[in-house]
Amino acid sequence: MNTCIEPAVPDDIDSLVVLLCTLFSIEQDFVPDAAAQRRGLEMLIANPKRGRVFVARHAGQGVVGMVSAQLVISTAIGAPSVWIEDMVVRETFRGMGVGKALLDSARGWAIMNGAGRIQLLVDADNTPALEFYRHLDWQPTQLVAWKKLLS
Repeated sequence: MNTCIEPAVPDDIDSLVVLLCTLFSIEQDFVPDAAAQRRGLEMLIANPKRGRVFVARHAGQGVVGMVSAQLVISTAIGAPSVWIEDMVVRETFRGMGVGKALLDSARGWAIMNGAGRIQLLVDADNTPALEFYRHLDWQPTQLVAWKKLLS
């Protein structure tokens, strides 16, 4: 695999917006909105102590995958915890270890920042994603996500 994982930089945003539009096209709770995705990416990349976006670059192909990791404080474990979001790999690069490498980088960043847990949400109908996380020994919880928009 001729792919390297590294933190995203502002010049990656256009490629990342395309990946996020792909991801949000398959997740039932989201609708692709390039302007919103761009704003979120700009905030994450500008605040590397609070969160990090990792990209997978493949020689001659540019950015082929991404994942974001954001710190929160967990009272359940009495330590920081990291939320994993935006896990997506370009379809032609799936099954090649790119997703695992991205999650490994996010996990390393979480450990380096004192996190005691990493967690993520997955669309309940996204069978390939569910199988991917099971294969990597992620464990489902009994919690159910709820949301309320503020605007």
